[in-house]
Amino acid sequence: MLGKFQSSQLRIEIKASEKILAQSLLNTEELSKWFFPLKLEKKISKNLTTGIKFKSYVGFVEINHEVQSIENNCLRLILSKGIDGYQEWCWGDGWVQSTLEGVSLLPLNLGQTLNLLRFREYVAMKLKSSENSNKNN
Repeated sequence: MLGKFQSSQLRIEIKASEKILAQSLLNTEELSKWFFPLKLEKKISKNLTTGIKFKSYVGFVEINHEVQSIENNCLRLILSKGIDGYQEWCWGDGWVQSTLEGVSLLPLNLGQTLNLLRFREYVAMKLKSSENSNKNN
């Protein structure tokens, strides 16, 4: 693989429960809404499970993802093609953390930052929508 080894670890606060964060990370329908431009395999289960594979693209660069493990409050993905490495997501009440390491020509820290900001925006919209639904009922 051409590129250089890069490592980035970012943690942000999100005013959401651990349960909401887990749903937004592990539910494939929700994941496809904020993890843009994500392309999930056609016959993928509703929730991520160990061994599931999917793709994302940065421009013309394809990145393959394989779920290596899902443990309590942690998701680990093995990355290949455009990034040779791994990404790990950990979360708890009010926070989410992403660790990304790999060899790539892409600016991984920038992409990871944008992905975390998109995730925070998605969760905020989801919570606002939920609050509005509760007010109307």
